[in-house]
Amino acid sequence: MKQGTQTWIARYIVLAMLLCLNACAIVDVSHVKTHEYVNGRRNDVIATGRSSDWTVQSLNVVALTADSCGKAFPACVETLAHSPGLDDEQRLSALAELWLGQAIKSERADRDAIMDDQTFDAYLKAARYAYAYIFLTKRQPAERVFEFRQEQVIGFYNLSVQRTLARLFVELPKLDPQWMQTSLAGWTILRPQSDVERAGLAGVPTELIPASSLRFKGLRNVYRRDGFGSEFVTVTPPAAPADDVPWREPECASITGALVFDGATLDEVLESKHVQLLARDPYRDETISVGARTVPLAANFTAAYGVFMARSGFASQSIRSLFGREGGLKKPRILLMQPYDPDRLTVVMLHGLASSPEAWINVSNEVMGDENLRRNYQVWEVYYPTNAPIAVNLAGIRKALDATFKHFDPSGQARASNHVVLVGHSMGGVIARLLVSSSGDRLWSVVPERANLSPAKQARLREHLARYLQFTPMPEVSRAIFLASPHRGTPVAQQRLARWIGNLIRLPANVLKEVASLSDLLKDDSTKGSLIRVPNSVDNLSDTDPFIMAAADLPISAAVRYHTIVGVYKSTGPLSSSSDGVVPYSSAHLDGADSELAIPSWHSVQETPAAILELRRILRLHIATARSP
Repeated sequence: MKQGTQTWIARYIVLAMLLCLNACAIVDVSHVKTHEYVNGRRNDVIATGRSSDWTVQSLNVVALTADSCGKAFPACVETLAHSPGLDDEQRLSALAELWLGQAIKSERADRDAIMDDQTFDAYLKAARYAYAYIFLTKRQPAERVFEFRQEQVIGFYNLSVQRTLARLFVELPKLDPQWMQTSLAGWTILRPQSDVERAGLAGVPTELIPASSLRFKGLRNVYRRDGFGSEFVTVTPPAAPADDVPWREPECASITGALVFDGATLDEVLESKHVQLLARDPYRDETISVGARTVPLAANFTAAYGVFMARSGFASQSIRSLFGREGGLKKPRILLMQPYDPDRLTVVMLHGLASSPEAWINVSNEVMGDENLRRNYQVWEVYYPTNAPIAVNLAGIRKALDATFKHFDPSGQARASNHVVLVGHSMGGVIARLLVSSSGDRLWSVVPERANLSPAKQARLREHLARYLQFTPMPEVSRAIFLASPHRGTPVAQQRLARWIGNLIRLPANVLKEVASLSDLLKDDSTKGSLIRVPNSVDNLSDTDPFIMAAADLPISAAVRYHTIVGVYKSTGPLSSSSDGVVPYSSAHLDGADSELAIPSWHSVQETPAAILELRRILRLHIATARSP
């Protein structure tokens, strides 16, 4: 082969190689499905344990990889912190994610041990870099409001705060009650700044539960608000609840925690190892001030309520109460579902027979899930022994409510003490109606006559029974809502099963003591007389019971607007002849109601979405019509 030919062949080979290399560098395109694209954007160290695409890209800019960072982490973060080519947002967000990943990896290695100093330090560094990204870069948070990266970094910050507080909570019992600052893992921790009120409860919670770790059965929805900070449930049992105190403040409360770092500039914050916890009550605060900026405060409005209800033991206790067994409730209690707020209107809920505040699980949660209602209302739930006669519970509940209002607002001038709304289901609705009614002398007909009683004994008898048979409307109440309430009783109470259950009911000890006293008073002056039989709660709900018949048409206060919600169960005829399976429409209906809504439902109508929507409507209406005291 000639030399010239060889030369041209070599040139062709080189040219072909160059063309091949150029072809290999051409970008290829493939298509991904929508869910793959969305999942790819959401993948980060929290969701998948791997760094997000944003962080990987930042590492690539400074000639690093996620794998190299895993093998030489200190050198990696040092390079990332000081290499040119990245702006502050890229650098700080990547450092926040890398330090968070390091902390998570370290903590997972020993799940059962108390967090060590190295892990604690990593979480605080992650929080500090995220804090710097959010507040100390050139752009304001509002300028990044549509950017997913900011949402991710807020997530890095909130998780870091959550885990940091878990370690701090372990350290709290070791500190002097008056401590102002302490040192931990090379950081100076300043005493928390808090606006969370825990009146009547011990100062330091016994439990601090991250709300994000909780899942609930039995609650249809979890209501929360996105924002800055990490959401918790604090558990603080009352120091010593006195038996003669009818109110119970919430043992479980929602708080939101945030960490702020010392320093006014980016460099000062990144050099600082001084940190302070801000604890906020999300019911009182919608925003939080950090430095010179005000940002939305994160909140979870369901978690504390869910923890309280899950631990309450109401289901078994209410049955023990009904049958008068040991461990049952003896007297009515007023349970505050949120810390008392004098500036919020009060909704008082009363459950029915053989029930408890569990009857309101979704009702209360759904009402407080409405932002407008949450801003304007607080919920109190009445818990009472349902074996006692209606008249006895009426007197006990009235006394308990009066004492609770007086305790929290002695002057009676707070918004919370005026324009109160009563919401009652079933027997609770009957009691609610009587709380806003006038008895006059119309209930004395239920007292057995004893013609031969002396005037002195007749006077003593009247004085003794007046607390049960004579009452006036509660002045604090201006609206009432009755759900499936047997105001005129129900024939179901006379059926064989109901009579059998009624025979198993034991009256409360305090009622039996009253019965013995009444029996003595009712003896005529010439004979021994005999013990009287006091009807229990099941007897009272019969449509032939003397008390329920006498109380059926007592006048409701003209100052009270009222509404009825009734259930209709498998009815094919007119509404007037329908029933919810327990209570006939004719018993639940009240003339003069501002509104009446019939819902296809069994007797537990309060749990239906339609009833909850109606409650929300009425409560919004009440805000507009309630006047300041």
